[in-house]
Amino acid sequence: MTVYRDYTRARIGWFFGLTGVQLGLLVAAVLPVAWSISRQDWAAVALSVLGWGLLFGIVAVPVRGRSMTGWITSTVALAAGTLAGWTRFRARATTGQAQEQEQADLPGILASVVVHEGPPTGHHHRRVALIQNHSMRTWAVTAVIVHPGLSMAEVEDREVYGQGLVELLDAAVRAELACEVIFMVRTVPEDGAERVDWVRRHRTGNAPAQVSRINDDLHESLTAATVRTEQYVTVVVPESRLGRVAREYGGGLNGRARALYGAIAEVESHLRGGLGASSVEWLTSPQLAHACRTGFAPGDRAFIIDALAAAQPDDDVNTCVPWEMAGPSGADTAVRHYSHDAWNSVSSTIKLPVQGAAMGALAPVLVPHQDGERRSFMVCYPLVPPGRADRASANSEFGADLGQSLRAAARMKQRTRNVDESQKVRALESKLARGNSLTVPYAVATVTVPKTVRAAEAGRRLDSSIRRAGFAPLRLDLAHDVAFAASVVPMGISLTRKAG
Repeated sequence: MTVYRDYTRARIGWFFGLTGVQLGLLVAAVLPVAWSISRQDWAAVALSVLGWGLLFGIVAVPVRGRSMTGWITSTVALAAGTLAGWTRFRARATTGQAQEQEQADLPGILASVVVHEGPPTGHHHRRVALIQNHSMRTWAVTAVIVHPGLSMAEVEDREVYGQGLVELLDAAVRAELACEVIFMVRTVPEDGAERVDWVRRHRTGNAPAQVSRINDDLHESLTAATVRTEQYVTVVVPESRLGRVAREYGGGLNGRARALYGAIAEVESHLRGGLGASSVEWLTSPQLAHACRTGFAPGDRAFIIDALAAAQPDDDVNTCVPWEMAGPSGADTAVRHYSHDAWNSVSSTIKLPVQGAAMGALAPVLVPHQDGERRSFMVCYPLVPPGRADRASANSEFGADLGQSLRAAARMKQRTRNVDESQKVRALESKLARGNSLTVPYAVATVTVPKTVRAAEAGRRLDSSIRRAGFAPLRLDLAHDVAFAASVVPMGISLTRKAG
């Protein structure tokens, strides 16, 4: 499991790389050509052939990971949203409009999110935050974890971590409740807020001035060269499954909370066991609000730490971030980046290499290259139910066999890539038959920089880091706002799930 290469394309075209829908459209477009030839109308034949070639380019030729149809649809949608003012967000707090404090005021795809406080659980009677997404009809719970990392891990330890991840995903599929498990890592420059508070409380006035100056110089130099890593795990459950299980616990919010508590308890056991997490803490609503606010504004973390330090001797200090202020004061969606408050973010997804992906290979993506730069990425594991996995495997195997037969009948040379793809498809079917689960993972990386730094330059540095890690980047133009919400804000946003 230290090198993973058992992945195949999500959809295999069974006729020379074309799917059934694409082939049907192209065949239907040939009929006007044949009709014009039968009438010997050569001008109409030329126009029909030209139209068929244009349709082929739109339907079958991908451009930077998307078909021409997808680009046209996304461009028109963004232009219409910009003209209508839908891509611009202004928080209600900036206009002085009052609203309920527990109601989140977030932009874009996060606008339909409502955060509930679950019933007390555990020895400390914590109220875990339950994230309800009305547009996607899902529920999610997020935990912050502490993990020793993979940079100094031996090969045997990486094997154990890989097997632990497999066991977690297999257990989640067998439970038939969760639909996605999302891992998120955010690397932010160290602001030194905790050390400043510690020095303020422990430094005495009788210390030698030279010693104090040396400590201050070390603090300044080390803080500039240090980064802080935040790691989150989010479990997403669809309402269609949760509602059935919640009826066994009495229904309503409490019933759903009890069902979610059971699911996250099983996930926590795998995180602490095979995956080697030393700490797993499921976030409460105030903690989730802090994570959301620092996601949109990384510079606000120091002020939150100062408030928490000031609240230790004085209980009157307010340390909570209201949900109506947990989002940005303003946000705008552009074609090449996403603008929020005083920051710009650029997102890219990655393409898995043919030779395989080594565990921990994404580490270079998290290294900031400039002061004030924040890197983050998310890896999402959509869980495919066993029945759907069997059908998908059978369809892929049928498409691979049919494509191979057609190439052999046409006496076309079998390319090594096609042969390897067919072998992976057949190996997948044998693994599913032996009880393994099917997942279709993907990853999104995001760089966030102040508006004083050019967003295009930050995006190029991010793509360079992805290539240096051994992957191929694909800029998520026209969708940077959704990609930012998925890879920076730990609230269970997905790029593949459709609205319900």
